[in-house]
Amino acid sequence: MFTQIVVHTPKWVWALLILLIAAGLAQLRARRISVPRATLLPALLLVLSMLGVIGGLHGVALSVWATTLAAALVFGQGLAAPRGASWSGATRELHVPGSALPLALIMGLFATKYAAGVALAMNPLLASDAAFAALCGAAYGSFSGLFAARAVSLWRLTRARNRLLTA
Repeated sequence: MFTQIVVHTPKWVWALLILLIAAGLAQLRARRISVPRATLLPALLLVLSMLGVIGGLHGVALSVWATTLAAALVFGQGLAAPRGASWSGATRELHVPGSALPLALIMGLFATKYAAGVALAMNPLLASDAAFAALCGAAYGSFSGLFAARAVSLWRLTRARNRLLTA
């Protein structure tokens, strides 16, 4: 059965997986990035998770997604904040140390989306199942919320440093 699932997966899904793995692997090394670049990946993952929620699942999925996204955003900032990150006002870049957390969050979100897609393809009636929708919405919201919390912690770092320079 696993072989049939893999064979029937559209080729674009595997291309997306390769791109997401590459983006996650890039997060393993320390780097200097601009604020817009630090925003790009979290924004893309937010859209990916939102598409998973509004892509035919039960209406409860959106409310659970929004709730878990907000909770992960609020409570995840200390957990997801990159330790040792710094802002250079001179170069207007962030120095972000390498971390496996972004790769784990990316893969968790992809795995959730893939598993939900497979489950819905095998049993289309799950689309009207409130428990399935809530579970998917919670997973999507948690992964993208933690990734967004990481980005917010970087934005705050730039603002805090800029305030110190202007004070």
